Amino acid sequence: MVVNVIMRESTMVKPAEETPKKALWNSNVDLVIPSIHTASVYFYRPNQNGGSNFFDPVVLKHALSKALVPFYPMARRLKRNDDGRIQIDCGGQGALFVVAETGSVLDDFGDFAPTLELRRLIQAVDYSASISTYALLVLQVKLVFRMVVFRVVV
Repeated sequence: MVVNVIMRESTMVKPAEETPKKALWNSNVDLVIPSIHTASVYFYRPNQNGGSNFFDPVVLKHALSKALVPFYPMARRLKRNDDGRIQIDCGGQGALFVVAETGSVLDDFGDFAPTLELRRLIQAVDYSASISTYALLVLQVKLVFRMVVFRVVV
């Protein structure tokens, strides 16, 4: 089966309120682990009894902007300090929010074995540029069969 995914929107969601602007050091353990995104995929069937706006991107972006206030480091970027140590630059850049669409349904993925088809559901991040160019948090909502993808740099 071929999975076709069409990206409809890609935006940066900033915290709903002003947040501290400072640099946060990564732990020594964080420094020895490569700075890559870890994909965590969650599949949801539409709620048959609930409201029609459960997966509404506008509602999700608003909720994300509110969540980024107490979790403000997730809306930031990595950078190197003067000594070359990687740290989180708390400058309020925002988390990447992607809306995509697919005609696939949950049952098309069978046992969810790791395949190239399943990998197509995850937003790609370009690691060829500086670490300061990509978001720490990438969220993606797939419409039709309703999938939400969260990725966090560890």
